[in-house]
Amino acid sequence: MIPTSFPAKDEIARLTAGMLIEIGAVSFNAAEPFTLASGKQAPTYVDCRKVISFPRVRATLMDFMAVSIMREAGFEAFDNVAGGETAGIPFGAMVAERLALPMTYVRKKPKGYGRNARIEGVMTEGQRVILVEDLTTDGGSKLSFVDAIRETGATCSATAVIFYYGIFDGVEETLSNHGVQLISLCTWWDVLAEAKARGAYDAATLSAVEAYLNDPAGWKPA
Repeated sequence: MIPTSFPAKDEIARLTAGMLIEIGAVSFNAAEPFTLASGKQAPTYVDCRKVISFPRVRATLMDFMAVSIMREAGFEAFDNVAGGETAGIPFGAMVAERLALPMTYVRKKPKGYGRNARIEGVMTEGQRVILVEDLTTDGGSKLSFVDAIRETGATCSATAVIFYYGIFDGVEETLSNHGVQLISLCTWWDVLAEAKARGAYDAATLSAVEAYLNDPAGWKPA
């Protein structure tokens, strides 16, 4: 069944943030910060891969993503849904099912043998493809996936994610300059607001997280 009627965007953001908190996908720790892939430290961490292990949350978020794609990009805007290796693959499959579209996936790099392909599944020239991922931080990895899709002769004008950091400058502009629209369900700001509303963390932790979100480049542990 293709979902068509769901809450407004701000309510989807609030509910998504609450579900991520509820399943333990969100971690705040200012005393012992997390080391990100960039090597920088942060008092925040999100693991959207946990979503696949919670059927009710998984189903609801994929419904939210499908309806957000239709609302923000169009009901007949795409011919193919591509998941990004690896976290985007299950989400791509579930979104494709909801939109009644073919599903493919994009490797981070050629597999090194056989066809040496980056695209798995059937993607043809002229198809309009949406890239589905778990999250985006600065948008960098999305551009590589998008370029791989375009090399097939298909187009890729949008990427949809569960979680968008929403704290780094220029991300949406960078994607837009590459011809890619960003569709997301929630950001760190939504998570912080919901964490405050639920009293999910102590005041000192929430204060440290808010300081980080306001200045991620300059933040340092106390």
